[in-house]
Amino acid sequence: MSARIDSHQHFWHYNSDDYPWMDESRAALRVDYLPPDLQPLMAASGIDGTVAVQARQIQIETDYLLELADRYDFIRGVVGWVDMRADGVEAQLEQYAAQPRMVGVRHIVHDEADDRFMLGGNFLRGLAKLKAFDLSYDLLLFPRHLPVAINVVKQFPNQRFVLDHIAKPFIKDGILEPWESDIRRLAAFANVWCKVSGMATEAAWKAWRQDDYAPYLDVVFDCFGAERIMFGSDWPVCTLAGSYSEVVGIVETYIAALSADEQAAVMGGNAVDFYQLP
Repeated sequence: MSARIDSHQHFWHYNSDDYPWMDESRAALRVDYLPPDLQPLMAASGIDGTVAVQARQIQIETDYLLELADRYDFIRGVVGWVDMRADGVEAQLEQYAAQPRMVGVRHIVHDEADDRFMLGGNFLRGLAKLKAFDLSYDLLLFPRHLPVAINVVKQFPNQRFVLDHIAKPFIKDGILEPWESDIRRLAAFANVWCKVSGMATEAAWKAWRQDDYAPYLDVVFDCFGAERIMFGSDWPVCTLAGSYSEVVGIVETYIAALSADEQAAVMGGNAVDFYQLP
């Protein structure tokens, strides 16, 4: 039986300098969220392991997550941050790739002032180095960034990419286009996978219904297929909109009509395959 993997969650010791995005509407996140906080929630939902994803744009974030992974076996992989534009990016990647729990890299692209940030020459140069170290890349985007992501992915057909949070569509407002058209174009590249994560915080916090997600999940399952989709909680950010078990339930309820093999793939097998988890 496949391990059940949460492909996307975070840990942090809160301080205001490193987490400026936690504004007043997100004040509930301004506390520490650590592995012992997550473990009982995972156990209650039958989740066996997780992928811890960076939440700060500093190298000590990657070191911190790898240290936690060494201490807690349930952290099966780490998606860290590396300065993709640095002249010494190759040396950084070589250093981190030697760590068995380091599985990928992410940059918080949707917070960059320039929507075309990823098309910068230095960033593309860094992306080109990932394949040699067998590291994946997480795409963190808003819908407006999808055309840029399509341009980037086209240039790296052999690089593994995964789209975080289905690109954060406007679920609360029920808006599908142009998100849907762009998602279908991105999904046409076989080296791009998708996380059904981070959806609750794009819906009406604490007031969403299961049906709110159906049009968006219909799109991603239709164009990525169950073989390229993985569950992620986005804990603890998800707690702004729902509990850990409720967020697990959004995906489990939707995929209940799929075959047992497809359900197992979405709830863990695909994350193991994509991130090459132990």
